[in-house]
Amino acid sequence: MTQADTIPEPFPHNEEALLALGHALRDAGYGFTTVTPVTHAIVNARSCNAEAHTLRDVFGWSRPFRAELLPGPILALMREAGALVEDGHRLRASVRFSSLDGELFAHSVYPPSATDAVFFGPDTMRFVSAVLAHLEQRKTPLRRAVDLGCGSGAAGICIAKRSPGAEVLLVDINHAALRAARVNARLAGTDGVEARHSDMLRDVDGSFDLIVSNPPFMIDPAARAYRHGGGSLGAGLPLAVVEQAIRRLAPGGTVVLFTGAAIVAGTDPFRDAVAEACARAGLAWTYREFDPDAYGEELANAGYAEVERLALVVLTVTRP
Repeated sequence: MTQADTIPEPFPHNEEALLALGHALRDAGYGFTTVTPVTHAIVNARSCNAEAHTLRDVFGWSRPFRAELLPGPILALMREAGALVEDGHRLRASVRFSSLDGELFAHSVYPPSATDAVFFGPDTMRFVSAVLAHLEQRKTPLRRAVDLGCGSGAAGICIAKRSPGAEVLLVDINHAALRAARVNARLAGTDGVEARHSDMLRDVDGSFDLIVSNPPFMIDPAARAYRHGGGSLGAGLPLAVVEQAIRRLAPGGTVVLFTGAAIVAGTDPFRDAVAEACARAGLAWTYREFDPDAYGEELANAGYAEVERLALVVLTVTRP
């Protein structure tokens, strides 16, 4: 055994070495667009992809590699970070880096099977696009924002890049996610960003001009934090986020929520619950289906027996 371990953690602990590794990959011209786990499995199953041959194979596709493949300094940083896993006579990275908004974001490796894995994928990109669309329309300066359940911190970091001088909090209950978010904020060079442990907004004070969140919405038998929404048809956590967030909006403040909704017999129970919560609070809101049919493979699970489709939705709630 070397400094590599046989069982990867959800996200390595040595943040300074991970930050240096991120800089080294960026200097090497590395970039990678992370795909869904289904696509990832299909592509990796091809015989030509059994072993890594490039940086993208190692840090994007999470393929095993031989030590001589990587430049010495990069391999040394991986060892220092605790980001190596032994795989027989080969090695694997225990961290991935993905590209978004001109930055690199560190997150958990494929497959993200740990209960506290740090998620990053196509939904991250969809979420960030919805947040940035709101910022483009915003008429007043942003003073205080929070990325609730931040994961990799991608949305909050993209907000901070466009809001100089604003205070941006990245909050999560997952300590592995907070490590990733801190590394990613520093890698992006964003000032005014703070990663803070919080059970939703219970452990942070004050009101916010912008609250963004991409809460999990699946029925996940493994109860993985980044997937499992709980409650009825996975809507428990998204509804809890809405109800807590709308109480913490400053005047003129907005919630931007990107999540999923289970459609049953042509109706959307999540939308109905959102409408009721916003009506009670006297808040304006909009709701649209970003994608009417996502994650169709999940419908084969018993928990979705009455569900005809899973839609990805964008909710905005604004306090007058």
